[in-house]
Amino acid sequence: MAEFTMPSLGADMDEGTLVEWLVSPGDTVAKGDVVAVVETAKSTIEVECFDSGTVGTLLVRPGTIVPVGAPMAVIGPAAEPSAHTVAQQPAGPAPGPHPASVRAAAPADEVVSTPLVRHLAQKNDIDLSTVHGSGKGGRITRADVERTASRPPLRVQASPLARRLAQSLDVDLGRVRGTGRNGTVRADDVRAAAGRAPRTLGRRPPAAGAPATPRDRPSVRTGPSAPSTREPAARSAISALMTRANRDIPHYYLSTTIDLAAATTWMLNRNANSPVGERLVPAALLLKSVALAARQVPELNGHWTDDEFVPANEVRLGVAVSLRGGGLAAPALANADSMLLPELMETLRDLVSRARRGRLRASETADPTLTVTNLGDQGVETVFGVIYPPQVALVGLGCVIEHPVAVDGMLTVHPTVTATLSADHRASDGATGARFLTALDRLLQRPEEL
Repeated sequence: MAEFTMPSLGADMDEGTLVEWLVSPGDTVAKGDVVAVVETAKSTIEVECFDSGTVGTLLVRPGTIVPVGAPMAVIGPAAEPSAHTVAQQPAGPAPGPHPASVRAAAPADEVVSTPLVRHLAQKNDIDLSTVHGSGKGGRITRADVERTASRPPLRVQASPLARRLAQSLDVDLGRVRGTGRNGTVRADDVRAAAGRAPRTLGRRPPAAGAPATPRDRPSVRTGPSAPSTREPAARSAISALMTRANRDIPHYYLSTTIDLAAATTWMLNRNANSPVGERLVPAALLLKSVALAARQVPELNGHWTDDEFVPANEVRLGVAVSLRGGGLAAPALANADSMLLPELMETLRDLVSRARRGRLRASETADPTLTVTNLGDQGVETVFGVIYPPQVALVGLGCVIEHPVAVDGMLTVHPTVTATLSADHRASDGATGARFLTALDRLLQRPEEL
């Protein structure tokens, strides 16, 4: 038996709210399958299973606030499907068995899919046996289900309190018109849809029959104590982490201006001979160069742990993303230094899109080794960031501007970018930081090698 526990999804995370289960007792799961959706102060994240086996008891029901490390479910050994797959499950809104149309295929014809895909198919009333899988070995992917449904992902943007209220009042969030920012459904919208007048702040007693906290852990709590909107909670989490970072990390700062004439010329020539979907933007070249520079100067790629620097075995490039509901997320591009530029572009586009829709996966938020903040699209020329602990460096990139430069004794105008480095003086010195920025400049002068 193994326990599925609330994972740590960032250095500033102490607890998370279980939004929904994507599996039921008796489901077979493999390591890496998405089994639950968890909401943190910053974003909503799809959480993967750490073990392979059969889902046993679900210890926590949706709407419960769970501290990092607390058990949420029991994963038992994999077993052959049988009629006896029922396990004890808390009363409440945890999902029931999947429809027969999704699960009743004979073993020889069993559809290869993940719990997340089966869950989406159930919501869309799709028979997976009729879906053509485009994944490896005919595996049905999330995109296959969404394409079959011919509509965008079903998750409604709503505050945590609105979700819990909708569950208790039996209101379908998909039918509620949101009046919050970007159409987010608020608690008052749910009350209005249920025919109840908005109320003042107060505590709602727990629902009858609600299960006891697993193992009598008083720290696992539900509902009203959670923030009513994500933005204040996100700002509070960022405030606490950045305050600690500024207090505990002795920062030093370096800056350089990089001539992008060679990189821009190479990129434009490449784009002219490439399909629209494979054309590059300057951000792709900049991020790839940062990742390669991190590999060349490993003293800045890693974490400060237990009063010493621990270099990372790979480059997991965190990319700061501003969220539509407020706050920031920094999902990681794994092995960014070895990605081809078109692959990096596509991965980055997908990562930013899902971050803003609240559909990141836990593995994409775990342990970035170096973070980049790029405010070029906001017109900012120079940005000095605060290091995200336990990392030891942060790279800031501004907008690309036309700037006078001297070339062979002649004054001309070239596209340039200002790159900055915020680094932890405990892990490195200014000379190391200078080597990093020099490597970054050198890489961008040879874009054909990226």
